[in-house]
Amino acid sequence: MSTILDKIIAAKQERIANAKRTANMAELESRAHENAKRPGRLAEALGKPGPSVIAEFKRASPSKGVINSGLDPVKTAKAYEAGGAAAVSVLTEEEFFAGSLADMESVVRSVAIPVLRKDFTIDEFQIVESAAAGSAAILLIVAALDVTQLRDLRAAAESFGLDAIVEVHDREEMEIAIDSGASIIGVNNRNLKTFQVSLDVSRSLIELRSGGVLMIAESGISNPEEIAELHGLGFDAFLIGETLMRCGDPADELKRLLKATETAGA
Repeated sequence: MSTILDKIIAAKQERIANAKRTANMAELESRAHENAKRPGRLAEALGKPGPSVIAEFKRASPSKGVINSGLDPVKTAKAYEAGGAAAVSVLTEEEFFAGSLADMESVVRSVAIPVLRKDFTIDEFQIVESAAAGSAAILLIVAALDVTQLRDLRAAAESFGLDAIVEVHDREEMEIAIDSGASIIGVNNRNLKTFQVSLDVSRSLIELRSGGVLMIAESGISNPEEIAELHGLGFDAFLIGETLMRCGDPADELKRLLKATETAGA
């Protein structure tokens, strides 16, 4: 029986095949090399003292349906930056998350902080696309790749000056990420097969942290107490999307979370 992840990957494979047939690769690669950034830009932003937040722009998801279809990506990203976000994540998957690469490109042009392309990256073509669009980082999901793909795609990302967040969901995937040489690991508290969420995933996997690796907790984080607890356990950064997308004022909400986190962690 196919899982949600299986369906997303199948749809992504078809979209990539169609995009390759129409893309001007010479032009795309030229833009990608022109936009190549200094490696480590995202890592530097997340490695500062105290908890950092990657604020996410996400219109919808398979588990929650439409989250907020009315928000403008540029206005939202600027609000995130004003609220103290260390970076912005933009969902670009089209069919299941109602995103687009155009959303990310518009955000890249509007903010000074690093922008992560959040998608299901399974082909080097997407890395060239990401670099051409100006992203600072991509996401590599261990559950969607074999070990060779993971290493090859991470190397391809680095060749364009992109950081790679290697995302894991369990102990086996965490060990694969560490063995692959990942310098940034994201622990997703959402099971991509069932889409159920539990912060116990982060609480458990942080024990396997390798020295020098930046750790990001993703999904299900909605209050200062959770951020303070996980930061105390060793997480450097937190990817927060739904909480910010549903609130009326993302800048104020982000400021409130970060300020209250200081109190909660005292």
